[in-house]
Amino acid sequence: MEVIKTEIEGVCIIKPRIFGDERGYFFESYSQREFDEKVRPVNFIQDNESKSKYGVLRGLHFQKGKFAQSKLVRVVRGRVLDVAVDIRRGSPTFGKYVAVELSEENKLQFFIPRGFAHGFSVLSEEAVFQYKCDNFYAPQEEGAIAWNDPAVGIDWKLNPGEVILSDKDKCHPLLKDALCLFDYNEDLYK
Repeated sequence: MEVIKTEIEGVCIIKPRIFGDERGYFFESYSQREFDEKVRPVNFIQDNESKSKYGVLRGLHFQKGKFAQSKLVRVVRGRVLDVAVDIRRGSPTFGKYVAVELSEENKLQFFIPRGFAHGFSVLSEEAVFQYKCDNFYAPQEEGAIAWNDPAVGIDWKLNPGEVILSDKDKCHPLLKDALCLFDYNEDLYK
C-alpha cells in the first residue's frame, strides 16, 4: 500500500496495490502489520457499513473523551466526498479540513485519527461505505459540529438544496460553540 500524506499531520490517504486482469481484480484492503508500520499502530475493533442515496450528508461526527475513535474508511460501491476536520484546540491546523473523493473505482481509503470530526456526502446515485473503528460506539459520548459551518467552509460538492440530512445532523453547533473538543497536547491514544 502507498500512504499519501495530507496537509494535516496524521490524516492520510491510502492507495492499495491492485492486481487486475481479464477475470477482475484483487487487492489487500487491510494489513495490520503494514498499517502499523506505515501509518500508526491502531487496533481496529469494529467494522461498520452504511448505504446512502445521492445527496445524503452524514456528519460531522466524533466520539468524545475516552471514546474517541480513529477511522479507516472506504467506498465499495458508488462515490463520496469524505472529510476530516481538525477539532483539537491549540492545533496549528484547528478548524482546517482534508477532503478526498473515495470511490469504487479509485479504491482509495482515508485514515481519520482521533481528534477529528468526520463526515461524507454521497455524490453517486447510491454509495456503500465501510469503516473500521478503533473504539466501540458510545451513543452517550457523541459529538458533532455543523456540516455547513462557514468558518470551516467545506465544499461538499452538492448544491445546498440537494443535501439530505438526518434530523440530528440539522442542528449541530458551529465549531466555535462546540463543547468537549480535544486538546492538541493530549495523547488521544493512551
